[in-house]
Amino acid sequence: MARQLEEQIAGRFAVGRRLRVLDVGMGRGAQALWLARAGHQVTGVEQDAAMIAAAREALAGQPEGIRERMRIVEGAAGDTGVHFLPGSFDVVLCHDVLMYVEEPDALLAGLARMLAPGGLLSLLVRNGDAPAMQAGLRGDWAEALAAFDTESYRLKRLTATLAGIGAPLHTWYGVRVFTDTAADDAVPDDLDALLTLEDRAGRTDPYRGVAALLHLCGVRG
Repeated sequence: MARQLEEQIAGRFAVGRRLRVLDVGMGRGAQALWLARAGHQVTGVEQDAAMIAAAREALAGQPEGIRERMRIVEGAAGDTGVHFLPGSFDVVLCHDVLMYVEEPDALLAGLARMLAPGGLLSLLVRNGDAPAMQAGLRGDWAEALAAFDTESYRLKRLTATLAGIGAPLHTWYGVRVFTDTAADDAVPDDLDALLTLEDRAGRTDPYRGVAALLHLCGVRG
């Protein structure tokens, strides 16, 4: 996903431009730190105390210049309007958060308001079209059948939502096309080959359509 995000940033903004980045639900801060290391000014929002502690610990081990480019705000994902003015950021990340909030459409609208014109909204969400495929491959026919009727985020709905909040979908990728069944701590023998495979599949039909996660990139009009 980092490759995908880097591609979108490089294609939208001038080389060397220092961007204002908001990472909502930043977790341990991996993406935020990566962008701060790249020279951008990054603000991370997180409400889980353990995650904040881990992010602060990771940030403390960075050189001073990187520490100065990143700040952490304790707060809920839906409270961006409390902390920041509309149009304050060039890039807004919201990765693996939507499925945990009660009003995801309202959250998305709030995130879009944080973007400056032409700004990039990067979303990582569970793919509502994937569970049926995954269950079917396991041979769990009943679960696969039930997955067709589960209310969840699908590409069509997300595309309509992004258009409605003024940040229409620019492009999208699949994430974890082949590796969703692997353990999180599994280390493949050839990581570079696996990443190249996932990167190719994540931008190629029909493979990306059944990925475990969708990475959607919207652009503020």
